[in-house]
Parts: sequence; C-alpha cells; structure tokens
Amino acid sequence: MITVNGFIDMHVHLREPGNPEKETISSGTRAAKAGGYSLVCAMPNLMPVPDSLDTLRVQLELIRRDACTEVLPYASTTIGRKGETPVDYESLMPYVAGFSDDGSGVQDDDVMCRCMQGIARCGGLLAAHCELMYDPHTGASVDDIGRREALEVERNIRLAKDTGCRLHICHVSSKESVDLIREGKKDGVCLTAETAPHYLVFSKDDVSDDGRFKMNPPIGTEADRQALIDAVRDGVIDVIATDHAPHTQEEKSCGFDDSLNGVVGLETAFPVLYTCLVREGVISLERLLAMMSDAPSRILGVRNDKKIHIDLDTEYTIHSSEFLSKGKSSPFDGMKVWGKVMDNYSLNV
Repeated sequence: MITVNGFIDMHVHLREPGNPEKETISSGTRAAKAGGYSLVCAMPNLMPVPDSLDTLRVQLELIRRDACTEVLPYASTTIGRKGETPVDYESLMPYVAGFSDDGSGVQDDDVMCRCMQGIARCGGLLAAHCELMYDPHTGASVDDIGRREALEVERNIRLAKDTGCRLHICHVSSKESVDLIREGKKDGVCLTAETAPHYLVFSKDDVSDDGRFKMNPPIGTEADRQALIDAVRDGVIDVIATDHAPHTQEEKSCGFDDSLNGVVGLETAFPVLYTCLVREGVISLERLLAMMSDAPSRILGVRNDKKIHIDLDTEYTIHSSEFLSKGKSSPFDGMKVWGKVMDNYSLNV
C-alpha cells in the first residue's frame, strides 16, 4: 500500500451542461474519484459554450452542486468555439484552468495570433487540440493523420514563440509532433505537452473494428508509440491525461467506422500505466506519479496536497460494466491490471 498525492487530469470531457445522457458532473467526478483523481479540468465542448462569465456560471453552478472532486473548467478560446472572435480572457481567467476551443481548434493563423496575444497578456494557458484537417499553407486536405496533427503543432509552437503565450499541446499521438515539441522546448518556447494512456499502450496493430478503439487523434503506429514512450522518459511529454470522452452505448456500439470519437479513461489510467509501463520497467513509479500529479499541478499553478491510497499488489480485471462513468467504451475492457485505488482514500473534498 502506498499513499500519494491525488492525480490531476488536465483533459476530460464531463458533457454537462449540454449532453447529460453521455455524462454528468456527478457521474464524471465519481468516476474521477474512483480513479484517484483529486482535480479534473473539463473541456468546453458544452451547451452553452463557456465563452463568457454568464455562460460559465451555468457550469460553475453544476460543479458547485454536484461535483465530488474538484473541477476546474476550461473556457473557450473564441466565442461559441467558432474560431473567429477571441473571448474576454481577463474576465474569465480567475475561474478557469485555461482556454481551449477543444476539437474544433482555431484554424485561422491571424485569429490564433490574436488569441495567443490576449491569453499571454493575462498570464493564461492555451490548451490546443491539434486536429487540423488541412494544410494551412496550401489549403489542401491532409490525409496522413500524423502529419495533420503535426502541422497544427508546428503552427501553434511558432505562434507561441512569437507571442510569448503559454502553450499546452493536448493528446499528442505522433512521432512527428514529438519531434516538433522537443525542438520547441530547446528553442525556449513556453511549452508543455500531454499524451494519453491508449497512445502509450497500443499501436494501430492492436486496434480492432470496435468503437472502443475510436478516438481523435487515432492510435498511431508502433514507431509513434515508441517515440511517445521516449518522450515520456526524457520529459518532452510532461503530463499523462486521459482525454476521458464518454458517449452513449448506442453511439459507441455501431462499429468502428460509424462510432463517435472518444473513449473513457478516468477509472483505468493508473492501473493500466502501472501495469504496462512501471511493472514492465519502461518508466519508474516516481516518473508516472510525477506526470499524473506533480507536473499538472505545476502547469496549472494549483496546490495538490490531497492524498490517495493505492494497493500495488492487487491484480484484477477491468470490467467497463462496473464503471461509475456513464461511458462504458474503453479499449482496456477485459485487461488484467495491477494497482487498485482503495475505497478508504481521503480526498477531503
């Protein structure tokens, strides 16, 4: 049994307000607590979009009423997440983890530059989902998935260097993106990055024709996975986040091609990573805990002194039907793992 600081997830989708049939603040934070998380940062793909104090208050009231762990929301980067008009960063800054337009991103370079300038002025954090669908230099569509991600990573790092904005790259999945982040850090850009458990454990050879493996960005090649593991070891990747993205069973059980993007991960992240990375000698337990707790605490500028208890010697099988999350679609369903967060932990929330 070990006692450690609670985990912090910089990237979750709690779906409320807007889609409570997929997840609620209550169900999502109960899942988070079961997984050992003391704080989760909720993305703004919500209805209403948290793009002003008035719309953000809707979410904050739900958090105040229903959350059983701490929740720090992201506000959107642009009004309505439309990628056109920057929000009032200064007014929102005291209440949020940072700013993100989630999967839609900000595609126009000039708009993104203005957004970064505004976020930099108030000392905020821009959390960028890099899922560009076209080459910004030519306007042509990009079919190669790794290249598509890397194009937006490159653009965002370049603009962050020009503006001084603190940039956090979400759910890194490709070797090319890793190489760009490594060079950006060497170049002095104020830059951090995250990846997710499924990108560290699986390659596309492991993916079956099943919605449990459907997410964006998708799982990459074995070369991508190895590059991510190297980046975790050497600190190029700072954080492991889950990108917890629940959908209804109907939306995820219709085959890979027709499934919506997104899998759940709050209740499986630690045991999966402990089993597949620590017990296999890929990284140390100390490194894993730093990426799930210390690094996100530092990046967000929040205290993290809540304690959890983990039994490292318990082996069990993941059964998604037992999840507290409303989402049951997990690529780890049926996996035997070690390391169980205990029921008697004290999160003090």
